[in-house]
Amino acid sequence: MPTLIPSTTTLKAKLFRGFSDVSRLSILEALRDGPLPVGSIVEKTGLSRTNVSNHLRCLADCDLVVAHSQGRYTFYQVSDPRVAGFLSLADELLHDVARGVYECTRYASDDPCLHEGAEMR
Repeated sequence: MPTLIPSTTTLKAKLFRGFSDVSRLSILEALRDGPLPVGSIVEKTGLSRTNVSNHLRCLADCDLVVAHSQGRYTFYQVSDPRVAGFLSLADELLHDVARGVYECTRYASDDPCLHEGAEMR
């Protein structure tokens, strides 16, 4: 009899995919301190404008960021303060387990699963 993965576990895995792409994570990190327009996100992350726009769309579709217009600019911000809190918690955890994560060969950067958004780069 096959083991079924509960839907909440599947949904959590999908949530973590939002954080697993380096570009999306860089954007979320840039937005930790508050709302920014695309140009500022580009400056802070070093990503191309197209890349930022594509990933912002992805993050917005998953409700991790929200946008609001202010004059001729659109500002983006994390959708919930817990997103920034989650990133801070990840920093704290990484402080304690960084060596193991760095040396882990199971989650190599050449893993095709980590590049699901590769066409957006």
